[in-house]
Amino acid sequence: MAGRFVWHELMTADAPAAARFYAEVVGWTARDSGMPGMEYTLLLAGERQVAGLMALTEQAKAGGAVPGWTGYVAVADVDASAAQAVTLGGQVCMPPMDIPGVGRFAVVADPQGAVVALFHADGEMPAAPMMAPGTVGWNELMAADMPGAWPFYEAMFGWVKGDALDMGAMGTYQLFSAEGVMCGGMMTKPAAMPVPCWGYYFAVEDIDAALARAVERGARVMNGPMEVPDGAWVVQALDPQGAGFALVGMRAR
Repeated sequence: MAGRFVWHELMTADAPAAARFYAEVVGWTARDSGMPGMEYTLLLAGERQVAGLMALTEQAKAGGAVPGWTGYVAVADVDASAAQAVTLGGQVCMPPMDIPGVGRFAVVADPQGAVVALFHADGEMPAAPMMAPGTVGWNELMAADMPGAWPFYEAMFGWVKGDALDMGAMGTYQLFSAEGVMCGGMMTKPAAMPVPCWGYYFAVEDIDAALARAVERGARVMNGPMEVPDGAWVVQALDPQGAGFALVGMRAR
């Protein structure tokens, strides 16, 4: 599982409202994790745990944290990978720590400032099938400079380049795979985007119906719907608390 995205997590200003929003838009069900000493909500597609969410702490908000999603990438050794991130020019945002009964994690930033989490599970934690409704269908990096960002991720996670798609004036969109599975892409961010960041696409059965549900519930569309090469359509938006998210799915014929 090394190098695969295995978890996605939302830190938000209003956890109950966010859980309702994503349940209604994506079709997830929300369930309390039962973790002692903290309120953590699991988001499930059927019986498969897909993501989690929790409220931003007052300390985090005082430090400037804002609502947002983080992807967790599986590694063999969290401590060694966190140290490697620094060696490669990144920084450790949250040092390695244990989640009792779950695993060990750390949060790092690449040399250009985009944030990703490292994770090693205590037990088996298989990655969800890509593009199945209710899963996280795609992982996307908007880098300050995509060619410059690539070596960090290649060295950290063993990612392999796939096709490089010509986006015209927007530059090149570089696909990548982990363990032989195409799971994401990266490109140089538009100048209007203030900082480099990762974005995550939640797979839905009908993109137009899901978009309508999102807008009705307070989402703000930033881009799309836009068709992508495999015939699917994507939308990038902000949820009601201001966290960026994206949807990917087909159009009903």
